[in-house]
Amino acid sequence: MSKVIILINRLSDQPTVDELDVIDQAEAVEKSLDELGLLHEREFVDSDLTTLIDKLASEPDGLAFNLVESINNNAGLVYFIPALLESLNYPFTGNPSDAMFMTTQKPLAKKVMQQLNIPTPAWFAAGDAIQLDPSTQYIVKPSREDASIGIDEENVFWGAQPEILDKFRNRWGEHFFIEEYITGREFNISVMAGPDGAEVLAPAEMLFLNFPADKPAIMGYAAKWDENTFAYHNTQRTFDLPESDTPLLEEIRQICRQCWKAFNLRGFARVDFRVDKNNRPFVLEINANPCISPDSGFYNAAIRSGYTFNQVIKRILADL
Repeated sequence: MSKVIILINRLSDQPTVDELDVIDQAEAVEKSLDELGLLHEREFVDSDLTTLIDKLASEPDGLAFNLVESINNNAGLVYFIPALLESLNYPFTGNPSDAMFMTTQKPLAKKVMQQLNIPTPAWFAAGDAIQLDPSTQYIVKPSREDASIGIDEENVFWGAQPEILDKFRNRWGEHFFIEEYITGREFNISVMAGPDGAEVLAPAEMLFLNFPADKPAIMGYAAKWDENTFAYHNTQRTFDLPESDTPLLEEIRQICRQCWKAFNLRGFARVDFRVDKNNRPFVLEINANPCISPDSGFYNAAIRSGYTFNQVIKRILADL
């Protein structure tokens, strides 16, 4: 290859902290490419795809490192970029367009998981609120967002309170779904392409410390991004898991490999789980091309697994 073209989404005029995270990712990748002796250039991407097409045409022997997380701040359009690259037969890192489409359209991903017997919490479309069980707790999620955007403790409610959904309709129209809220532990499992298929990296559990009994223990937007909140300072990642978790973690690894195959994942991904009080794991969502900034779960899982970030980048570059 003559050059690595690092593709990232063009930021809005007043970017939020979650939006700015893509810059941290680009800088980490650029540092690694420098150390690997590879030429690179950063290219910002928006809805004007002709600019991107012209850039790629100017580097016919190049390779695109795809870090695009949204187009014009719309995460639901993220599959456009791999689809374009595929149409141009331009090599690129990360997940193909079908994987990106299925995993970013969350209700579609839930349907695929149900059809393939991948355990996932029961769910309902926006228009099916009449079917909710009054004695069951649920969580409302936007259909096409990532990075916990639009999710906080107000999204958790009991089925006897369907009127709560009205404010989410005002916000998202019908582009949301309702998922059974699993009370229990949460795991983020990073997966990387390996010589023999998917390699499941060191499993991480998210600990919710000092949470009152009536406060939902969720990785919402505040817990991930807002440094001024209780949730941010009392949510902690740990890789130090007890020996008693061995059977559970092996089951989780097997489910991750099943997801990798079922969703045609490539390069790198993350699978998020909740584990109920009976030690049953449920897939919450599959993140194709997850965040790889130095403070991310994927980055730290790779380091905990004994890899340097340069080795991770070489592995991602090799899985085209």
